Amino acid sequence: MPRDTSRRAGDSLIPKAPALPVPAEEPITDSFPVSTDSTGTDSLYVPKISKDSLEAPITYKAKDSIVLLVPDKRFYFYGTANTKYQKTTLNAERMMYDQATGVMEATTASDTAGKPYGRPQLEDNGQAFDSDTLRVNIASHRAMIINTRSQYGEGYVLSQKTKREADNSIFGYRNGYTTCNLDTPHFQFNARKIKVIPDKLVISGPANLEIEGVPTPLFIPFAIFPITHGQQSGILVPSYIVNAQKGMGLQNGGYYVGLGENFDMTLRGDIYSYGSWMLTASPTYRKRYHYNGGLTLSFSNTRLGDPSVKEEFSRSRDFRITWNHSMDSKARPGVTFGASVNFGTASFNTFNVYDYASRVNNNLSSSINFSKTWQGKPFNFTSSLSHYQNLSTRDVNISFPSATFTMNTLYPFQPKEVVGRAKWYHKLGIGYNGTLNNSVQFKDSVFGKPKMFDALQSGVKHSVPISFSIPVMKNFTLSPGVSYSEFWFTKKTIRQWNPNKRVSVDSLGGIDTSYQSGFFSARQASASVSLSTAIYGMYQFSKTSKVKAIRHVMRPTISASYAPDLAAAAYYTLKYNRDGDSLRQSYFTSSSVGVPSEGRSGSISFGLDNNLEMKVYSKKDTSANKEKKIKLLDGFGINGSYNLLAKEYKLSPFSLYARTNLFDKLNVSASGTLDPYEVNARGVRIDRYVWQEGKLSLGRLTQANIAMSTSFTSSDKKSKEKEQQINNIENDQSTDAAFQAQQRQLEQVRRNPGEYVDFDIPWKVDLSYSLNYSKQIQADSGGLVSSFQQYVSFNGDFSLTPKWKIGLSSGYNFSDRKIAYTNMYISRDLHCWQMSINLVPIGTYRQFSITISPKSGILRDLRINRSRTFYDL
Repeated sequence: MPRDTSRRAGDSLIPKAPALPVPAEEPITDSFPVSTDSTGTDSLYVPKISKDSLEAPITYKAKDSIVLLVPDKRFYFYGTANTKYQKTTLNAERMMYDQATGVMEATTASDTAGKPYGRPQLEDNGQAFDSDTLRVNIASHRAMIINTRSQYGEGYVLSQKTKREADNSIFGYRNGYTTCNLDTPHFQFNARKIKVIPDKLVISGPANLEIEGVPTPLFIPFAIFPITHGQQSGILVPSYIVNAQKGMGLQNGGYYVGLGENFDMTLRGDIYSYGSWMLTASPTYRKRYHYNGGLTLSFSNTRLGDPSVKEEFSRSRDFRITWNHSMDSKARPGVTFGASVNFGTASFNTFNVYDYASRVNNNLSSSINFSKTWQGKPFNFTSSLSHYQNLSTRDVNISFPSATFTMNTLYPFQPKEVVGRAKWYHKLGIGYNGTLNNSVQFKDSVFGKPKMFDALQSGVKHSVPISFSIPVMKNFTLSPGVSYSEFWFTKKTIRQWNPNKRVSVDSLGGIDTSYQSGFFSARQASASVSLSTAIYGMYQFSKTSKVKAIRHVMRPTISASYAPDLAAAAYYTLKYNRDGDSLRQSYFTSSSVGVPSEGRSGSISFGLDNNLEMKVYSKKDTSANKEKKIKLLDGFGINGSYNLLAKEYKLSPFSLYARTNLFDKLNVSASGTLDPYEVNARGVRIDRYVWQEGKLSLGRLTQANIAMSTSFTSSDKKSKEKEQQINNIENDQSTDAAFQAQQRQLEQVRRNPGEYVDFDIPWKVDLSYSLNYSKQIQADSGGLVSSFQQYVSFNGDFSLTPKWKIGLSSGYNFSDRKIAYTNMYISRDLHCWQMSINLVPIGTYRQFSITISPKSGILRDLRINRSRTFYDL
């Protein structure tokens, strides 16, 4: 058949035969033979295989047409062509196969506007290539690729010309390496020559960093990029920082060590020009469907001032230990174990942490908990370690070990099947609660020293409650009860006034504390009965009013109790100043299992809880009533008691509270304590009510607090879509390392939401206000102490552009008349990278830092940046 040299429109490389009509309606699929030479004269015909035959057939198809030129041994494919040979798959708009040379050529087509389409896509032995033009030898797997883009692990190589050898190694000419998955990447390292060793390394000669198509001054003599599949070890690039006290430095640089599917470790370090440094080790562990957790150990050495001037030089050595552990509930049904430990020196945050939330938090707390529930039985066991630390006062409280064994309430007189009306004794229940606790309170400066162990307290408490409930009339419930508690202690705390003790430069007198070891016990018993009900009131407005009705619900409670004086020996009189003022205090004040009350008690307790709601007209309501409920007050009330058997101070202080959420925006909570008794000139109570002095009041305000908070956020049209994407990843049961890494990243985002900014939310503002007042006698301070604190805090961010966001976190202390710790940041979304500029503009520890780092795949998809240089401690 004569060869036709005519050209197909849009194709300048491939000739087309003239007269081979092929239907274009359906794709053509076939396989062509691997041999063109076969002879035989017998019925048992065995063909001879030619030397140029392939090891397997090639399957092929094309939407438009397939043309075979028999003399030239060539096949031409038009229209979304696809060929497969063993593990090699090639897709392109145009293809030509030369059977004589075994070379398959694929090219890109162009439409009438000159726009290219149908780029060749090659997949061979796990390697993928996207290119303009591709020539591959089917038998040897060698290939020449023009203008290609291929992926290796998490990186992409863009090459003007690529040569692939039979061993799958790649040699590229005029290349770019990047981790950005866009066709036009935001950044890349440009290198003239590059070599790829499959599943191992990408190696290049001299390379230059290019950002947004602009070459930078950064040149490197050579580059080695590991091809990562899942977990890989590597260097963590530090960020640049300038600190007013420490000087210039590099922060958060280090090394990540991958130790397998279940373990890894991050090593980080900070170093500053004035000699300060910090080292952090963060190993993590996990076992799917069983447990996961992580530990962080940080040690720092801070140098402030000039070492040659002793008066201006100071050094602080600090540490911080954190540990988080969680157990999968399905691992061992009925058994749970978890840990959240955060322990360190008081000055660690001051010198080493610059995150706003951490700097303004003066408390550290830890807990380790184990619990077991016996299935089908009424027994529960819990054991824990807890730690509380006040960084301002440097007080530390540790409880360990603590254990509680509980038997749920049993009803021994209740039959398995009740016939007729239940008897009152059917509701009689008995339970048991046993508590063991060891605790110690000390200043952090004596940690590990004998003084700390002298303060160690141990105690055991046994409680046996007996209770039952009796319906009274129609709307009342009567609940009698009896309880007995036994307390065991191993140490007495004896505090005495010492007039010769120097507590300050210009004053003498203070309290000495001593301890007496041994076995001590105390007990208490009580009997009580309570009556409660609920009263509803409704006020209806006119039909034309937008306010339809207001409903008021009152829940009054009254109870009576009697307790004999079984703990008189557990109390003594403590003098606490030179004027002879004193108070009654227990020998076991610091006991972690509590202390029984002193004196006989025949009390009548009362309480009143209220709830206020309003119905208003609403156009948005789809029902016929067109009404909407609004809560005016979620709860407000008062509690108190009157002891009929007390010799003095029979009326207890009144406790008041209120809470609400106005318009679903403003959260308000308040509480206070009113003491009904008068005080003398030194603030000591006297047995005389305030209203007996002619004051129109329930009592003196001794403690009060109020807190308000609100948040305003612009709408996020993609919020539901994002939440669904996050839920899909979190619920994915795949054991693939990439999915597990995404799940850990999302857990980090949920655990530290303040460290991340969402570029799909244009703006966000959070406001909070708190006021605390206290006026009480404190023995260690020598008498009446007043405290008044008022604080407002705010944080928020807004988008300057779709890819630029600025944020601010700060506050104001009205009591000290000072601006609180302030942190500002600017974050830039670079798609595959992120940039954060952090600034602490005021205060002793002013700081500036800038971080540019790659972004994980899940954060890239959700358009979330990590805005802080602070990392988990």
